[in-house]
Amino acid sequence: MRRLPRSTAFRFALGYVALGIAVLALFAGPLWYTWRENVEEVRTELLREDVQSLTDIFHSEGPDVLAAVIAARVNRQHVANSIILFADQSLRPLAGNLDAWPGQAPRAPGVHRLTITQDGRSIRALLVRTELPGGYNLLVGRDSSRFRPLEILFLYGLAGASAVLALAGVLGGWLIRRALLSEVHRIRQTALAIVEGDFSRRLPVRGGGDELDLLAQTVNRMLDQIEQLFHGVRDVSNAIAHDLRTPLAELRSRLEELSLVRPGAERVYAEIEAAVTDVDRVIGIFNALLRLAEIDTGVRRSGFVPVDVAALAGDVADFYQPVAELEGVNLALDAAGAPTVAGDPLLLSQALANLVENALKYGDGSIAITVRRDASVVEMAVSDHGPGIADAERARVVERFYRGDASRGTPGVGLGLSLVAAVARLHGGRLELADNAPGLRATLLLPPALEPTRLRPGAGLSARHELAPELLAD
Repeated sequence: MRRLPRSTAFRFALGYVALGIAVLALFAGPLWYTWRENVEEVRTELLREDVQSLTDIFHSEGPDVLAAVIAARVNRQHVANSIILFADQSLRPLAGNLDAWPGQAPRAPGVHRLTITQDGRSIRALLVRTELPGGYNLLVGRDSSRFRPLEILFLYGLAGASAVLALAGVLGGWLIRRALLSEVHRIRQTALAIVEGDFSRRLPVRGGGDELDLLAQTVNRMLDQIEQLFHGVRDVSNAIAHDLRTPLAELRSRLEELSLVRPGAERVYAEIEAAVTDVDRVIGIFNALLRLAEIDTGVRRSGFVPVDVAALAGDVADFYQPVAELEGVNLALDAAGAPTVAGDPLLLSQALANLVENALKYGDGSIAITVRRDASVVEMAVSDHGPGIADAERARVVERFYRGDASRGTPGVGLGLSLVAAVARLHGGRLELADNAPGLRATLLLPPALEPTRLRPGAGLSARHELAPELLAD
C-alpha cells in the first residue's frame, strides 16, 4: 500500500473522486443557498403578516384588547420557537412570552436578527419590531434554529456522500491497480521470455474484446512479425553463406589452377570469363538483397504515382515477346479497361517481369498475362503450363534463397519470387500462387487507386533497358 499513491490507476481514481466531489459541491452549493434564502424569506413574510394582524387589532380594539389577545395566544401556544412581546412607552411588558424587553433589540423598527434569552436559554431569533400609536411597541419573532436539525442532516448527508465517494475511489483505485498489475506482470513475463530467446511466447488473450485484449493482439502481431524477421535474417545468413560459398570456391579453384598449370592464352581467357560470371553472380545476390531491404523499409512508397497497370503489362509483354518467340512460346496479353493503382511503376514492372521470366524458364508452350479489376482489387496474373509448384512448397517459395525441387538444375539464386512478394506487400497487396491445371498461376493482387488521376509521362515501364539488370528470376 506504500506505493499505491504512485500508481497511475490510483491517481486516476483520485481524480475521479475529486471530480465527483466537485460535482456534488456544485449541486449542493446552489441548493443550500436557495434553501437558506427561501426559508428566510418565508419566515420574514409570515412574521410581517402576524405583525399586521396584531396591528389591526390594536387600531380597531385598542391596547387592552391587543394585550388580552396576546396573553390568550401565549397561554394556548405550545410552540417553543415563537416570540411575542407587547410593551408600553417605557418598554415595560404588557403581554407576551418574554419577561423583559431584550436589551439587544435595536430601537429602529424593522426586521432584525439577534440573540435573546427566553426561558433561560439563548436563541438566535428573527424579529420584527413595530411602533404603535401612543408609544406602544410590538415585537414578534421566530427562533431561527427551528430548521437547524434539517440543515445539519443535509450537511451530514453531503459529508457522507463525499466519504463514500472517497472510499469508493480508494478501493476502486486499489482494485484497478491490482488488475492492471496482473496484466503488466503477464506482459513482463512474456517480454522477459522473448529477451531470453523464446520468440514463440505470446501475450495471453482472454477473448473479452476489451482494450487489454486489443493491446495484446496488436503486440502479438508485432511479435509475429519480429519472429518472422528474426528467422528470415537467420535463414538469409545461412543461405548467403551457402550460396556464396559455391561461386567463391569455384572462383578460387579456377584461379589456383591457372596459377599452378599456367595454360595457354585461350584457356586463360576462358577461365577469366568463367571467373567474371562467378563474380557477377555474387554481385547479383548482394544487389538483390539490397533491393529487397529497400523495399521492406518502405522508402519507395514516398514516390508512388498513379500507374496504369494495363499499359505496364503491355510494356512487359512487348519486352519479352522476342524472347518468347525465340523459345517457341506463345506470349499472350489480356488487359481489359485501364485499371489504376497507386505505386512505383519500376518496381511493379520488375515484379511482373520476374513472373514472366519464371514462366519462360519453367513453362511449356504458352504464357498468358491477364490484367483485370473488380470492385476491391486489381489483378495482374501470369499463367503457364509448366510443372507448377507443389502445394507443400507454395508457402516457402517466397522465402529468400529457397529453391524448389523443380528449380535445382536451373540458373538462379531463389530471390525472384521473394522480390515479387515484397513488392506486393509494399503496395498493400499480396502474391497468390495457384494451380493452373497444369502449370502455375501467379497473381499480384493490389488495391485500386482511390481516385484515378491523369498519369504522369512514363508511369508504365519508363525505361525497358533498366528491366533486365534488375531481374533475379528463380
